[in-house]
Amino acid sequence: MSDQSIARAFDELRFGAERTLNLRALQPTALQATAHTEQWLRELQVRGVEEALVITGRGNNSAEGYSPVREAIVRLLPSLRRRNVIAGYAEHTPGSFVVTFAPVRALFETPRRRRERPTPAVPQPASLLGLDEETRRGLRDLAELSLAVLGIKGPTRAQLEDEMQRHFMVLSAALPESGDREALLQQAVFRAVEEYEGA
Repeated sequence: MSDQSIARAFDELRFGAERTLNLRALQPTALQATAHTEQWLRELQVRGVEEALVITGRGNNSAEGYSPVREAIVRLLPSLRRRNVIAGYAEHTPGSFVVTFAPVRALFETPRRRRERPTPAVPQPASLLGLDEETRRGLRDLAELSLAVLGIKGPTRAQLEDEMQRHFMVLSAALPESGDREALLQQAVFRAVEEYEGA
């Protein structure tokens, strides 16, 4: 068994299929790789994953001799760290990166930079009444905790509703388009509440 095979076996044991994104196998364009990787990492963050592996390849077999996908991911990762999606990243091999995730609550503490492209906006609902009562209650608890951190102990109804809406928008942007989105939203909300309470 070669050293590469042994390393691959250890990676499969450490990360598994759920926490490995193999862009080399998908062969996307650099733009597709950037969009797919950001969405995938955001989803893992709200699910509470601690670390993940992103395989870009080195580009040895490409006509240019380098990997445009790898270069795109090298540019993406610092941006995601500034936006508190990830806490850090490190080159694992010349063609892969290990990413560690920021806590979900860090998403609400991120200042927008002028140079950053805005996160794609999720359509803003007229209200949150379409959500399950448990989800709304979780968003309310999260809003109260995050406002308390800002020094607002007795928020007005408008402040509370604005903060609930803000949290809904931020977390919704990280959810996949398919599956039970509200169940994932609840998980993300409750994880953020636990993080605020544990701080």
